[in-house]
Amino acid sequence: MRDTPGRPTTSALTWIICAIVAGFLLESIALRWFSNPSVGNAFMQGLELSPQTFRQGFAWTLLSYGLLHDPEQFFHILGNLLALYFLGRELLPLLGSRRFVGVCLASVILGGLVWLGCNWTHLGSQLIGASSAVCGLLVVFACINPNQPVTLLLFFVLPVTLKPKYLALGLLAFDLFGLLFLELPGSASSLHIAHSAHLGGMLAGWLYFRCIHQREWKNADDPVGIELPQWFRKAKKSTAPAPVYKVNVGSPETLRAEIDRILDKINSEGFGSLTPEEKNLLDNAKDQLSRR
Repeated sequence: MRDTPGRPTTSALTWIICAIVAGFLLESIALRWFSNPSVGNAFMQGLELSPQTFRQGFAWTLLSYGLLHDPEQFFHILGNLLALYFLGRELLPLLGSRRFVGVCLASVILGGLVWLGCNWTHLGSQLIGASSAVCGLLVVFACINPNQPVTLLLFFVLPVTLKPKYLALGLLAFDLFGLLFLELPGSASSLHIAHSAHLGGMLAGWLYFRCIHQREWKNADDPVGIELPQWFRKAKKSTAPAPVYKVNVGSPETLRAEIDRILDKINSEGFGSLTPEEKNLLDNAKDQLSRR
């Protein structure tokens, strides 16, 4: 609806994907191209998350581990990048760049913290990969669009159509089982799957949706409690009539200035941040400007 579109900028999703690819390339160069293996080992120890290095003060590894992936398992990084791309393509217009990046960072950090808590005594264990960020974004997408059918390629071959809420619940059940019966007991079959990090990322996504996206803070007089996502609860019929908003559009210049402000807000904070009055104004202005 702008007269002169602004200069296109690189999206936050593109920057995140580029950072992960760059980390994977640097990791591969350090491990395979240097004849001295100590170079690759030093690179990995400085960026991967492990209880031993974290105790030594390597706090930045809570973020840097998300940029690394196993060079011997190419499908590890390929799967994460594909999931980030498809989830980000849907969520970025809704959340805005700042919130989208914030969800990714929070999922990686909380996933790393939960993993550290579950593996604190396993000094030889390491964590790499952006799966915690993918899990966090998946939960946010499932909470916002619980019943929107999505098609997945099982084993990159077989197309399977699922609702996001069932996909999120299935992943939650899988990781809870893996955490309780494989990772915590120290089973060898769970060495390549960080179930605790996945659960930490999912928790970060759910906390964002409940505490920020929905903006349903408890009042001081209400009892403190944790509620399930809206799609997990039975819907309640509302008897209150839908509110009616009146919009005073004023002159065309004032209208265009207000529309520009709303579009800037959508670009920075996402469409979900608009108030009902702003959404109504956007709809009315679309019709009026198309007739001019």
